[in-house]
Amino acid sequence: MSDILIVDDERDIRELISDILEDEGFATRKAGNSDECMALLGEELPSLLILDIWLKDSNMDGIDILKTVKRDTPEVPVVIISGHGNIEIAVAAIKQGAYDFIEKPFNIDQLMVVIRRAMETSRLRRENSTLKRRESGASDMIGTSSAFRTLVAQLEKVTKSNGRVMLSGPAGSGKEIAARYIHAHSNRSSAPFVTVNCANIDPNRMEAVLFGRETHERGVEPGLLEQADGGVVFFDEVADMPLGTQSKILRVLVDQKFQRVGGTELVEVDLRVISSTNRNLEQEIAEERFRQELYHRLNVVPIAVPPLAERREDIPVLAEHFLKHFNTSQGLPLRELSEDAEALLQTMVWPGNVRQLKNMMERVLILGENSGKIDAKELPQEEEKAGQDGRAVLSGGLATLPLREAREAFEREYLLTQINRFGGNISRTASFVGMERSALHRKLKSLGVVTSNKSGARIAHVEEAEENPA
Repeated sequence: MSDILIVDDERDIRELISDILEDEGFATRKAGNSDECMALLGEELPSLLILDIWLKDSNMDGIDILKTVKRDTPEVPVVIISGHGNIEIAVAAIKQGAYDFIEKPFNIDQLMVVIRRAMETSRLRRENSTLKRRESGASDMIGTSSAFRTLVAQLEKVTKSNGRVMLSGPAGSGKEIAARYIHAHSNRSSAPFVTVNCANIDPNRMEAVLFGRETHERGVEPGLLEQADGGVVFFDEVADMPLGTQSKILRVLVDQKFQRVGGTELVEVDLRVISSTNRNLEQEIAEERFRQELYHRLNVVPIAVPPLAERREDIPVLAEHFLKHFNTSQGLPLRELSEDAEALLQTMVWPGNVRQLKNMMERVLILGENSGKIDAKELPQEEEKAGQDGRAVLSGGLATLPLREAREAFEREYLLTQINRFGGNISRTASFVGMERSALHRKLKSLGVVTSNKSGARIAHVEEAEENPA
């Protein structure tokens, strides 16, 4: 988008506005009727549309064109001009999404003030759209583990459809990144991606935020659903949506229409809906905190986003990605992880999942050295694993066991950690711990450690029947 499209059935008006704008350094195109206008819009989107209300010998009037433009390309500001202007026409145009209204004969200075403001709005919208597309890029989908590949394969299957997707997984596991991946690879990738943070919006304001509002003082204020028209609306942590709002969202999903708060006209939208939750929605339904009908509407394609504990192989590559990201975005030192640091990260507990890992890498770069590889001792740990003199600190339970039972408990926990770290790969685990593969198999069996498939990854756990082997 780079020029201004002028649509008026009076040639003299078109030429006058065009000459004024070109003297001010703007490029222009001109159309005398609705067919020419739609053809030029199809060739290339303008930065701004100046549109006459009344178009002789046209299939569409200005209001019809305005509705079409705001439906298909809402990022293009539209300034309405009319020689038959009155307050009713102005209100109708503004309600349909026009940026402003100017009555003919117009004052040139007034016209230029409105156009410059509208062009600035257009520039900001393009920049915002560019930033959103960058955020929507696939670069944040990082990993090579089996669980990660399974997730991406599931996401790929839904990118080209308009089916509603429900992403489930613990907080910080990357549900919004998965939603953005779907958007970035869909046929709506150039349209808006609008996030509704259901947990952060005041329940008393939820409907105004979602549906927008109309007041005499402020006019029309589009809500998030209207802003997402043509693109994707992402209901983040949908279980936190108030029950009253849930019923209204259900109606929107059925009709693709709604009324703004304080408004009387129906607003039509074309939306793809993606939702996320870290709760068991079926339990929420049973406890009457979530509407079953809405659940079935949103849960057309359920996809589970695995926690970081099931993606331990991805931890080093994720950490390196975050280190490079903070160097680029914040100018923090560009550092790499040492082998010891990588190993320690893979054995740590991650209740905050990928988000916690990202925060840790930022903290290390801010508080750590300015250069060199990141050593294991620089990694902040919630629980110190060694005393000040370097001795291992035993947990209360382990310290009370006889030596043989304590050794077995330690070996079991250590091998559980290592085998999960390597995604259930026995060969890599055996190489790291310094054992022959067959010897490791025998040791695992004696300790009651077995591996099972979960979310595409091999996860080790203790087999109850062999918890106390002979």
